[in-house]
Amino acid sequence: MVSLKALFGSAGVMLAALAGGMWPVHQAQAKDVRDITGAVVSVPDHPQRIILGEGRLIYALEPLEGKHLFDRIVGWQGEFREADRQNYEQMLKTFPEADKVAVIGRTTADTISPEKVLDLHPDLAIFSTTGHGPGQTGDVTARLRAAHVPVLFVDFRQDPVKTTVPSMVILGQALGREAEAKAYTDFYESRLKAIQSVVETIPEAQRPSVFINMLAGARQSCCHTAGRGNMGAFIEAAGGRNIAADLLPGYIGDVSAEMVIAKDPDVLILDGTRGPGNSGPGLKMGSQVTPEMAQASLAALLKAPELAGLGAVRNGRAYGIWHTFYDSPFNILAIEVMAKWFYPERFRDLDPDADRSLVQSRFTVMPNSGTYWIKANAH
Repeated sequence: MVSLKALFGSAGVMLAALAGGMWPVHQAQAKDVRDITGAVVSVPDHPQRIILGEGRLIYALEPLEGKHLFDRIVGWQGEFREADRQNYEQMLKTFPEADKVAVIGRTTADTISPEKVLDLHPDLAIFSTTGHGPGQTGDVTARLRAAHVPVLFVDFRQDPVKTTVPSMVILGQALGREAEAKAYTDFYESRLKAIQSVVETIPEAQRPSVFINMLAGARQSCCHTAGRGNMGAFIEAAGGRNIAADLLPGYIGDVSAEMVIAKDPDVLILDGTRGPGNSGPGLKMGSQVTPEMAQASLAALLKAPELAGLGAVRNGRAYGIWHTFYDSPFNILAIEVMAKWFYPERFRDLDPDADRSLVQSRFTVMPNSGTYWIKANAH
C-alpha cells in the first residue's frame, strides 16, 4: 500500500518539475535528433511549447505546420517584425495570433533575456547557427541547456544550398512532420538538380561575373555583400561567378565601391526588404510591394555614382531581389530566378513565377501577393 507521504512526495516532485519548465510526459517519450551542427539532441515527442531564436525561422515551419503554424510557438525573436515588416503584416492577416506570441528580444542575441525565455516554459528551442539570434556558445543557449530545454540548431543562412534540405529534415523529425518535410525537400531537390545539371556543363570562363549589393541604399556606404555562402551560394548554384567570393574572409561582409567598379561585374543584383510605406532609401521588395514600386526603387538605387557606370547597368543586366531569401527555405526560388537571369536561353523553360505560385499554394497558406524579384528597365 502506498503511504500518503510517498504519494504527496511524488506529486511535489512533479509540480516542482513543471514549475521549473520541465515536461516529464514529453521527456519520457523523447527521441534523438541530430541537428545541423552534428549534435544529438533529445527532443520531446511532439513538442508543444517552441521558442524560435529568430522570428524569420517561421518561414521554415510554413511547409511543415500549414494552418497550424502558430499552434506551438510561444516565443520568438523580434527581428522579423522590424527587418521584414510588410511580410510580418501580411502574415498577421492570415495568423492574427502571431501578434500574441511573446517577443524574447529585438534584433540581436544580447537583447534576449534568458529569464524571460525560461518563464515561457519551452519544451524545444530552435535556433539558427548564425544570424540575429542566440548562438551555439551564448548565455541563452547555455541557460536553456542547464534547464534541460533541448536546443536544436538549423541553418538557412550561412551555407544554405547545402544545409536547407538537411535543416528541413531535422525540423520534420523534431516536430513530427516527417512527411511534410519530405514533400518540400523533394520539390527543392528536384528543382536544384534540374538547374545544376545545366550549370555543370558550362565552362567557368563562360560564366558571368556577378555582384550582389545586399540591403542596397539602406546602409551608410556601399557595398555590403556575400562571399562564399549566404546569397553568394545562390549565385554560384545558379552558374554565376561571385566576384566577392575571393574578397571576403567569411560568408558576409563589405567591399569598397572602388573594388566593385574595378571588377565591373557582368551582372548586378541589389536586394532589399523595404515595404510600400517606407519612405527611406532601399529596395522595395516582398509582400504588398507592387512591381511598379519595386521598379521605381531599383531605378533610384541604380543612379548611385558607384553603380550607374557599371557595364551591368548600361547593358540591362541589373536586377532586384528580396533580401530575406538569404534566411528562408524558399531560397530555391532565388536560385531559379538567378539562373534565368544569367542564362535566359539555356533556361528558357524555367518558370520561377510559376514555381513561386506553386510554393505559395502547396507549401504555405499565405496569399500569393507582392514582388520578390524584378529586372531593371533599360537605361
